[in-house]
Amino acid sequence: MECSTTIDQQLAKEVRNNLEMILMENTWLLNQIDFNEVTILANNIKAANRIFIIAAGRSGFAMRSAAMRLMHLGLNAHFVGETTTPAIQEGDLLIAASGSGTTSSIVRAAEKAKSLGATVVALSTQTKSTLANTADHLILIPAAEKEDHEGNRSRQYAGSLFEQFLLLLTDAVFQSLWKMSDTPNTELWKRHANLE
Repeated sequence: MECSTTIDQQLAKEVRNNLEMILMENTWLLNQIDFNEVTILANNIKAANRIFIIAAGRSGFAMRSAAMRLMHLGLNAHFVGETTTPAIQEGDLLIAASGSGTTSSIVRAAEKAKSLGATVVALSTQTKSTLANTADHLILIPAAEKEDHEGNRSRQYAGSLFEQFLLLLTDAVFQSLWKMSDTPNTELWKRHANLE
């Protein structure tokens, strides 16, 4: 029993240390971001007729959260791939997140959006990629790529830092747009899912 308690205490300490490391890495990344690029994203969100968001894997989970928050603001936001997502067209915005900038489904969506006159904003760890070259604007998030096994930019597994930062950054953009809209909290709440 005593041995089990010691192991649990060590595990608790290890989890706390890892959480501190994750927060420190996100804080480091915060200081690497060009917030003029983020302003371009926020302005494009405000100007768009409709907002389409695409990302895959864990990045997709983070970006689904962003789509939800934009919907709470009363914006016409869709996550690409859902069965109710309409056709993109001129005047719309595609926000495309891919750490590598080479994820084929995301690159194809960006190319299609551009061909139809939509604006494309990319979030990526890479400035030189097919997605970066296709996008109208790029927000560089210099986190580790999934296949950076050397741990040069992050001690976390695979693309965890990029995925975490997507959620934090898009939440910060949401907070700013919400503050600018001067919409009461109660109005946003009316749009919150109630069929749960």
